[in-house]
Amino acid sequence: MKTGRAARFSLLGLGLPGLLLGLLLALWPGQPALAERIIHKERSLYRNLVVWERGQERCLAFSYWRVKRRQTCMDTRHPERLALAYARMMLAALLLNPEPKRLLLIGLGGGALAGALARLYPGMHQDLVEIDPAVVKVAKAHFAFQPSASATVHTLDGRVFVRRALAEGQRYDLVMLDAFNGDYIPEHLMTEEFLADVKALLAPGGVLAANTFSTSELYDRESATYAAVFGPFFNLRRAGSGNRVILASSAALPDGKTLAARAERLAGALAPLEVKIRDFPPRLSREQDWNAEAKPLTDQHAPANLLRGPF
Repeated sequence: MKTGRAARFSLLGLGLPGLLLGLLLALWPGQPALAERIIHKERSLYRNLVVWERGQERCLAFSYWRVKRRQTCMDTRHPERLALAYARMMLAALLLNPEPKRLLLIGLGGGALAGALARLYPGMHQDLVEIDPAVVKVAKAHFAFQPSASATVHTLDGRVFVRRALAEGQRYDLVMLDAFNGDYIPEHLMTEEFLADVKALLAPGGVLAANTFSTSELYDRESATYAAVFGPFFNLRRAGSGNRVILASSAALPDGKTLAARAERLAGALAPLEVKIRDFPPRLSREQDWNAEAKPLTDQHAPANLLRGPF
């Protein structure tokens, strides 16, 4: 492989187009490598969408210039598997409620979580909420997403859906928050008021799983917000990465013995998805690892747009 000065001289042999390409890749560090192939891109009402492939990996990103910010990925040889670690971590919610019958998922991505849960629980009622119709189209066209017969896709803002569901008296055994824009979670889906509405949607024993990041500058305030609404919750973090999943419940959190027993019962069903559920119970922490002085985010004071995520 040529590097440094030799690589620059080799580009001259490619003529002006090759030289320009080399310069662009050098100036834009988020661009995919030459081995990666963009198979779809479009500008939707909300964001830039890019689908790219590298070998057997196919991924969706929400920014062309930062294509490495993967929103969802799929192994094209085994589309039923959960390719990203955070998606596997989200299924730790089943340790808190192993038999969910009604799901609310906010943030569809490629539809991997919805598909996995539909296979695990045939007949599960699913309300899948995605603000961007272009994302739904891409999930179906490029990520093998096919809503189950008991699933409904709602192209709607997640907060609007939650308020309407409350007014209709809906209740869910499992709520998953996985909504992201190009940078981080939309701020109106992070506040104490919103999470209080989500908590009110939980059936008895219902569980919330939220995809967040441990490296966000919002970590302390985000954690304080969940604690203000739900009280104690589980932190599930992945060593060596910024992945964090928050698990909260409308009931008391189960103890370690219960978590381990449930993991043992779920292990066989989750193995085809590449979810090593037995690994999760020891990693579920109730420890308050955030600044105790941090104030919750509220609708009146939610400066998420002024802070950076983990990128």
